[in-house]
Amino acid sequence: MKVLVTGGAGFIGSHIVEFLLENNIDTVVVDNLVTGHKYNIPSKVAFYHFDIRDPNIDKIFMVEKPDFVIHQAAQVSVQESVKQPFYDCSENVMATVNILQACIKYNVKKIIYASTAAVYGNPQYLPIDEKHDLNPVSFYGLSKLTSEAYIQLFAKLYGLKYTILRYSNVYGARQNPDGEAGVISIFMDRLFKNDSPIIYGDGNQTRDFIFVKDVAHANFLAFRNADNQICNISSNQQISVNELLDTICNLMKIEDKRIYKEERPGDVIHSYLSNDKAKKYLNWQPKCSLLKGLEETISFFYKE
Repeated sequence: MKVLVTGGAGFIGSHIVEFLLENNIDTVVVDNLVTGHKYNIPSKVAFYHFDIRDPNIDKIFMVEKPDFVIHQAAQVSVQESVKQPFYDCSENVMATVNILQACIKYNVKKIIYASTAAVYGNPQYLPIDEKHDLNPVSFYGLSKLTSEAYIQLFAKLYGLKYTILRYSNVYGARQNPDGEAGVISIFMDRLFKNDSPIIYGDGNQTRDFIFVKDVAHANFLAFRNADNQICNISSNQQISVNELLDTICNLMKIEDKRIYKEERPGDVIHSYLSNDKAKKYLNWQPKCSLLKGLEETISFFYKE
């Protein structure tokens, strides 16, 4: 079995690649290294420095002949999508269509797609399950939802199997603190630098944080489970941003001097996902508690 991972040099993708290698799966990585890093990729993995929007992606599929594609590559910043919707659409929608066409042409068995809680928008009820209305409030959420629709129509027209995984807020080692996505890495980075953490809004907004290794495990299980299903990948728990920062400061033994700023356009107030469907169809459940995951992430920051 051979798996092609787009975005495999990035935060989540590199953890998926590690998980695949631990299970002796032949793995190929395609990444443009805009946000990923080549040092995240083990030397024994076939690596292509390539933009997946390029139609010549065909050549990689022709040479490697992957059985499965795990499509992680994306523009993931809500705020960047609001500022640059065309770029967001190109990175997320057009790139996905290009990958889908290659999957059909080269007889890929299944695509596993990284989607997001942002497709739901502001919740009508909590926890949000997969039957919840889809009303994204950012172009990021919209581009991910549009990509989901393309995947489902490709499945209907061409028989390509898929599993769509809607991630809650993923965190862990290697997450880039320099962007606007990944509040945990941003908080930790600012605290390490003795800078004031910034909270947008009053801090009472809630999020559902899932450890990156649990996400990698979910992708692995999707090879043989949850065909043509959409599953939330989440902790099934919520925590306020204020409480999250309190917890991080306690673990790091640092007194923070947080700054509050106006809430940003495109940010939802509450995000908290049910993972019951993933338990049923993927036979998956998170193994790492938030406290344990934060401790491991802090250890990574100290080593860096």
